[in-house]
Amino acid sequence: MQQLIECVPNFSEGCDMTIIDKITDEIKKVDGVKLIDVDPGQATNRTVVTIVGTPNEVCEAAFQAVKKAQELIDMRSHKGAHPRFGATDVCPLVPVANISMEETVEYAHKLAERIGTELNIPIYCYEFAAKEDKRKNLANCREGEYEAIPKRIGTTEWKPDFGPAEWNESVAKSGVTAVGARNFLIAYNVNLNTTSTRRANAIAFDVRERGRVKREGHPVTGKIVKDENGNPVNIPGMLKSVKGIGWYIEEYGVAQISMNLTDITVTSLHKAYEAVYERANARGIRVTGSEMVGVVPLQAMLDAGKYFLRKQERSTGIPEREIIKIAIKSMGLDELYPFDPDKKIIEYILKDDKKQLIDMNLTEFADETASESPAPGGGSISAYVGSLGAALGTMVANLSAHKRGWDDRWEEFSNWAEKGMAVEKELLALVDEDTNAFNKIMDAFGLPKGTDEEKAARKKAIDDATKYAIQVPFRVMEVAYKGFEVIRAMAEVGNPNSVTDAGVGALCARSAVMGAYLNVKINAAGLDDKAYVEKVLADGKVIEDKAIQEEKEILEIVNGKI
Repeated sequence: MQQLIECVPNFSEGCDMTIIDKITDEIKKVDGVKLIDVDPGQATNRTVVTIVGTPNEVCEAAFQAVKKAQELIDMRSHKGAHPRFGATDVCPLVPVANISMEETVEYAHKLAERIGTELNIPIYCYEFAAKEDKRKNLANCREGEYEAIPKRIGTTEWKPDFGPAEWNESVAKSGVTAVGARNFLIAYNVNLNTTSTRRANAIAFDVRERGRVKREGHPVTGKIVKDENGNPVNIPGMLKSVKGIGWYIEEYGVAQISMNLTDITVTSLHKAYEAVYERANARGIRVTGSEMVGVVPLQAMLDAGKYFLRKQERSTGIPEREIIKIAIKSMGLDELYPFDPDKKIIEYILKDDKKQLIDMNLTEFADETASESPAPGGGSISAYVGSLGAALGTMVANLSAHKRGWDDRWEEFSNWAEKGMAVEKELLALVDEDTNAFNKIMDAFGLPKGTDEEKAARKKAIDDATKYAIQVPFRVMEVAYKGFEVIRAMAEVGNPNSVTDAGVGALCARSAVMGAYLNVKINAAGLDDKAYVEKVLADGKVIEDKAIQEEKEILEIVNGKI
């Protein structure tokens, strides 16, 4: 499960595209990172850049961009409408997939220290990366903006977390940078069948966390209620971690609720949509669709799709793309213009353009297997056969969830289908990974061996690649065996009209386990680490024996029902 983070550096240049291009060119040079968006603003004289990728690579790209900005931007002559205090004003890291906020904070601190040490730029850590409470709020760190740095930088209270704590020529040019870690922010608009900004605002006030100002008597024209300090008192809205406002979009001729979901672990995409839908209905207004501004993590779309499937009492154990289609249609994300998952969902944007085995159609895959190339071979085929076995078990679960007269059991079978889909998905990934493992061995054998050092390095590379070529088919064995749980359950309690499909699934799962074990054994023969080999072969034999027994018992169940 690949870890992904987003970085959204803001550079204090929004007019000179030559400078902006030179900064973003540094990002493009780093493998493992994709430049998602470059948004320059002339009035603000500021450019917001969005990059996504694996953590170390994103941090490297961010560092190189900060370095180039330090070289090209002189803060002594900078003017703009947006608050700023550095050439790279802010540089937040955002967890996207398979990574915690705590881990993201660690990367932010490493990046902040590197920028401060190597580039001599003063750094403040903010939001989740803040080292003290008052620095969590970016506005506190940036108070007085660039012009206040000479007075603040040398004080105990505002000494930078990293980098120089003095005003000098270098700092005068670069200014200060805030490096932080924050939650993923989704910019999301909900479309209404009205042109009234006032009515749209009323709905926005209903749902946003800040709510609306409290008034005496009439809720619109009454006197504003204030606290003991003279500040207006607010009536909180329905949704935490949501900012919102109503506006009219002339381009589309409709009013929208424009929201920033600042923490989708607190308020999800579908929860925000449903809240607006409810409050709009209460005010006699219809929601006609919605609009995603920018990109969205895959999980947010899957959560939304599954939410609406559950409302329909339908199985959620269906292919990923089908779940996304449900999310798009349920929230009307394609009302104003097409919603292309490959261009809007971060994980799909990052997908390698190189065609993989699992991207081929059935004929292409069979022909590629039949070709004179040694890969894909038995390992990849074993993984694919296992995925088909899990898919058959999942199919029976989905048919059972949708069976007439079994409506009260839809959730039971939906849970089984989700388990089956998880097995299918991992095995499909292992189809290509087994071929990749074989190619690593070939690459290792191709390394030079002219000197003793080269021979030693080559030997280590071969051993490492061989061990990996054992681990991949062993994982195929483990995952394919997990598929038996779903297959057995569907043979026992699933739709009886599809019991033979469960039987074929058992045959596939057993073949996957035994086929992968053959690969484990042949690859293990070339490894000198005998203790490792002995253990992996023993563990593999246990899985193989259990798989053969599972197949036998499931086929007895199936044949007993035919």
